[in-house]
Amino acid sequence: MNLFKRISNLMKKPEPPKPEKTIHTAQSGDFVEVSLVMYEIIGKTTNLMRNEAMLTLKDGKDIRYLYTEKREKPTFILYTEIDGRLDSYHEVPSTITLEDTKYYLEEQYNGRSSVQGNTAFPSAGEQSVWLFQSDDRKYLRIEWQDGRFMFYEGEDVLSGDIDFLQGKE
Repeated sequence: MNLFKRISNLMKKPEPPKPEKTIHTAQSGDFVEVSLVMYEIIGKTTNLMRNEAMLTLKDGKDIRYLYTEKREKPTFILYTEIDGRLDSYHEVPSTITLEDTKYYLEEQYNGRSSVQGNTAFPSAGEQSVWLFQSDDRKYLRIEWQDGRFMFYEGEDVLSGDIDFLQGKE
């Protein structure tokens, strides 16, 4: 019987290699180093209509958000949550001034989001996003989902400043 097992193992096709994980396919439990700071990925929000993800990062007690979009040139923006309030979903202005920085609306889109792990929104749903940019290349992001707003302020991160480390499988 042992001989038959050996022969069948020789004739068996090898398993295809698992696709290599990248920052775009990262999941909770993986790690990423951004500008020499190591973060654990604790959550991920993905817009199903676009090739983008917002990773929730944790370093000690600090929580940051890494926005990544796959295009001809990958985009990475590191965001920090800020306090803010708007009265209505329908009244998001096209320019916003925060602490002497004026932000201009660059893009607005809607889509269905999926969530994994710990994220700003606890469940998947219809999400609206407004992206603003200032003249000095700072970013403001406003998200609306499940009747609540989230505000983020961020800056570009060079792809060379990001090092992805795969967590346990």
